[in-house]
Amino acid sequence: MGTGTARVPPQPQPRPQPRTATPPPQVVAPYASEATRLLCAGTYLDTQYRDQVVDELYLMEHRVAAPALGCDAARVLAHAMRARRVELAWAWGVLGALTLGLMWVGWWLLLLVLPGLLLTLARRVRGTAEAPRGRRRLLAFALRFIGRVLLTYLVLTSLAIGLGIADAGGPYSQMLANFRDFMPGPVKTLIPDSGPKEVGVLQAWLVLATLLTISGCATVQQAHFTRVLRDELSPQRFPDAARDPAERKSGRRLQLLKHRIRLEQHAPLVMYHEARPFCGAGTAHDTWVLAVELRPDPAKERQPIGNRKVLAAVRPFLEQLREVAESSEGEGGAVRDRLRHLEIDECVFLPVEGMLHRGDAPYDERSFELHRTRALEEGGEKRRHFLRIRVAGWEEELVVTVFVRVHTQGRMLMLEVAPHVLFPVRADFKDASHEAYRFIDQNALGKTVHILTSTANAPGQALVTLGRRAARGWRRLTGEFAGGPPEGPALSVRELGAEAGGSLFQSMDVDRYLKSVQDRIAYGVRTALREAGYQTDEFVQKVINISNGGVNVDAVAGSTFAIGDHARATATVHATTTRGGWTPPQGGSAPHGR
Repeated sequence: MGTGTARVPPQPQPRPQPRTATPPPQVVAPYASEATRLLCAGTYLDTQYRDQVVDELYLMEHRVAAPALGCDAARVLAHAMRARRVELAWAWGVLGALTLGLMWVGWWLLLLVLPGLLLTLARRVRGTAEAPRGRRRLLAFALRFIGRVLLTYLVLTSLAIGLGIADAGGPYSQMLANFRDFMPGPVKTLIPDSGPKEVGVLQAWLVLATLLTISGCATVQQAHFTRVLRDELSPQRFPDAARDPAERKSGRRLQLLKHRIRLEQHAPLVMYHEARPFCGAGTAHDTWVLAVELRPDPAKERQPIGNRKVLAAVRPFLEQLREVAESSEGEGGAVRDRLRHLEIDECVFLPVEGMLHRGDAPYDERSFELHRTRALEEGGEKRRHFLRIRVAGWEEELVVTVFVRVHTQGRMLMLEVAPHVLFPVRADFKDASHEAYRFIDQNALGKTVHILTSTANAPGQALVTLGRRAARGWRRLTGEFAGGPPEGPALSVRELGAEAGGSLFQSMDVDRYLKSVQDRIAYGVRTALREAGYQTDEFVQKVINISNGGVNVDAVAGSTFAIGDHARATATVHATTTRGGWTPPQGGSAPHGR
């Protein structure tokens, strides 16, 4: 495989949509989705997130990538590797400038490193904006204050020595004495009574030259960061993966890994870790299991019923959610409801344990069909078959996935419904472009202050970057990242970059998607039981009692509902099956041919 061309494999295409008055918009491929773009931007903003992406997808080569439907983890990895290379290059540049300065100036330049370390430590101590206020904020303020005072002293003293006004008893000495008297006790001990006598004029100017060099590095680094966010990761250019430098300039090993990741994250065969079977799907949301006894209806002829037949009855009702309401047709308004793009497919979960190599996973179509056929009726513990229903809203940022499994055993029908929710991408990742524009739109004074702040932080940040890189290099040398037996995914790139929750609108959408899907699942299972000649009263009652969110089965006398997080319907059920047919849910028609 060549290293000079971005290769993006064919992305899964959506199923054909029902004919409606307004054609649905084109579905964006995972590698060009908004969620992928924001996660790529996050690798330039958050070093911890970037390191987690690199560790999970690049260093842990024996670990299978987590499923990431609607998102391309391989492209996120490419940008994470590129961001790390750029950060290391600038860190070496800053360290090189400091080294050259130390060779000419000596210990006096070491005072430049100390303020930078203090400022970097202050940022680490303060933590995130959500951290509780208290001693951490106070300690961070003290560290920043001391670091800025020392940096100011270094610059002013070097400038005074270079201009020849730092003689003892001169105006500078008096100003320095006043400056020391104004400082708190701990800071006062770090500032000498006068400028250092062993520092000459040439050395002072070399210190200032070193500061200007570091300032230049910080300026160019900021310009590069701004260009990446405003150009390469802009919504207009990002969909064109062939022009993405992160895709084009990756080495052969990274290209092979990206191909493997794209195969694993979009395959219907899910290789999982026993402790994390749904890794990549998001947060579990109201998982429930229903078991109902299969009681023959004396008024009907009983027919064989199996897992395949029940799921075949469920699927047409789910597909009806894509249809536009009749009242909306012909009115000239575009219907944008995300349920129009509801995705339905089948997946098989296989444990990774037992494989000798990561590449042994049977992702080819023939092997998947074999596993699907066997897993559909066997009801195994490790190999499991699921009907997967997925609704992606808010530009692939809010994703609701419902896994449905049916199993009949011992005259019992077990229905497992496992909804999962992926919340939107982190707010700071969304604000990445705003940060870039904020720097560009500042006036000259604002840009100067920003560059001076970056210059002060540069030495400490460079040492932290190189130290972090050295630690990972040591872990790799000691075999921590060495290839071992294949493992299931431990982390999901998409989950790592997600918020803990969504807005009120997004929570309302999650409830609407889940209730719609659960309602159609209940209708489908009830229809399969009725057509196979079994009673449905017990199933109707149990669905109402355990659904927790108001799944309404349209056969309960008095239109009983269960509403609320902990609601429980206690009304007596008098559900009956009408001979000769069943009234389908509103807005659809009973499926035929089953």
